Amino acid sequence: MELLIVGHAGARLLVFPTSMGRFYEWEDRGMFNTLGDLIDGGQLQAYCVDSVDAESWYARWKHPGARAWRQIEYDRYLADEVLPLSRQKNGNPFMITVGASFGAYHALTFALRHPDLVGRAIGLSGIYEVARWTDGYYDDNIYFNSPCDFIANENDGGRLEALRRQDLILAVGRDDSLRYSSERLSTVLWSKGIGNALRLWDGWAHDWPYWHQMIRLYMGGHD
Repeated sequence: MELLIVGHAGARLLVFPTSMGRFYEWEDRGMFNTLGDLIDGGQLQAYCVDSVDAESWYARWKHPGARAWRQIEYDRYLADEVLPLSRQKNGNPFMITVGASFGAYHALTFALRHPDLVGRAIGLSGIYEVARWTDGYYDDNIYFNSPCDFIANENDGGRLEALRRQDLILAVGRDDSLRYSSERLSTVLWSKGIGNALRLWDGWAHDWPYWHQMIRLYMGGHD
């Protein structure tokens, strides 16, 4: 698995590409120019990971259970390899996950699965359930990778306490066909006492020019 590290210090930022995107997507799209002052000033250090979407949810040739298992393996890669690497290189304890479109799914799914590891998650124009990729099949691995599902039934006191400490931001366009998913996740989170900021943007707002504006607005600095 290839990855790209941008910056030298600051809060650790785990960056997910859009659907089936590559680790260099945010760099190619100029997103780090938008965050340049935070990166150059040592407030942010980004770890841009590759996706396995073509081997997981988008692998229509696989049984849905096998798609979900590949996502579980991806989660383990992030938790057991990428995050330890980031801690080895950077002692800052604050971790942020971020992504746009299907990258937002990964950012929120990882954050909500591991609230002990992630302090902030930002989802831009995301979708937060996986039913459309599972052909009607359902198992525990699908459940635990579909935030709208597993958060709705979260009753573990320790996990809820950790989730309530997170800073969760969901930004989506009013005319985006995926708006319903951000609204649903926001509602499910609030039903468990988990605060979050749902931000509706005018128009469709599901493209890179909008995501540049969103990430600049919602990132802020972390010393």
